[in-house]
Parts: sequence; structure tokens; C-alpha cells
Amino acid sequence: MSLPTRDVVLHRRIPLAASSLSFLSKVREDVRVMSRTLRTLRVVQLVMLGSIPLYAVIGELVGPGARAVNPSLSYIFTTMGIALVGIIFVVRRTLVLRSAETLASNPDDSLTLNHWKTGYIATYALCEALAVFGIVLRFMGFNFQQSLPFYVGGLVLLLFFAPRKPATV
Repeated sequence: MSLPTRDVVLHRRIPLAASSLSFLSKVREDVRVMSRTLRTLRVVQLVMLGSIPLYAVIGELVGPGARAVNPSLSYIFTTMGIALVGIIFVVRRTLVLRSAETLASNPDDSLTLNHWKTGYIATYALCEALAVFGIVLRFMGFNFQQSLPFYVGGLVLLLFFAPRKPATV
């Protein structure tokens, strides 16, 4: 039995090294795409977090003074707010969490990454809508204390749903 020559040994290693480099470059690209997506989501979250105190300030400066309003409107907006919080959790479960599970095992799936990102943006938009209820109430003549729970609810939910990188398996 003869030993392989140096050229044969080198020839066998080159394809393995090339495939390893290809794999590493693919992993690096996946990490870059995920990092960009996380950065985008954090910027969207921070902008929306900054807009909620702005809503409260605008409501106080521009909104009408507190006046007598139909109390049933308060019940309607409270019910809609509670329903909106439920919708937020459903959207998060169906889009964000399912996509995160898939991304954990298959991080190069761009369609799943887009679903994950869309789920976060939809969650943030719904949290923002909750805060918008507060400014709408304020412009309808409700006082600041009646609008405050909507501002705080939107703010807390936005903070609670900070984007997190899916855990790898």
C-alpha cells in the first residue's frame, strides 16, 4: 500500500477548505443581516417610544380644556384598548414567536426573517395605536388623567416588546 503524494493530500484538503470558507462567509452574512434587522427594529422602537410623550405634550398644549363628555365614550375606548392589547399578544404569538422558532434552527431563511420583522413592526404599531387612543380622548375633551392610562399602556408595551435575537438551537 502506497502513501498518497503531497499533491494528492493538498488536493483533497482544498475543496474542504473552500467549502468551509463558503460556510463561514454564509454564517457571517446571516449575522450581518440579523444585526441590521435588529438595529432597524430598535430604531423603530425608539422613535415610537419618543412619540408617546410627544402625544401627551401635544394633547395638553393644543387639546381643548377638559369639559363634560359622554362617559360611555370612556367605556368604549377602554374596551377597545383592552381588545387592542389582546390583539397585540395574538400578533406577537403568530408572527414573532413562530418566526423566531424557525429562525433559531434556520437563520438564513429570508422569508421567515421578514415575517419576524413584520411581526415586531405590527406589534409596535398596535402599541402606538393604544397611545393614540389617549390623545384622541384628550381632543374629545377628556382630562389628562383619563388619557394617561393609554399613554402609559402604549409606552410600557413598547418597552416590554423590545426586539430580541432568536436563540440558536
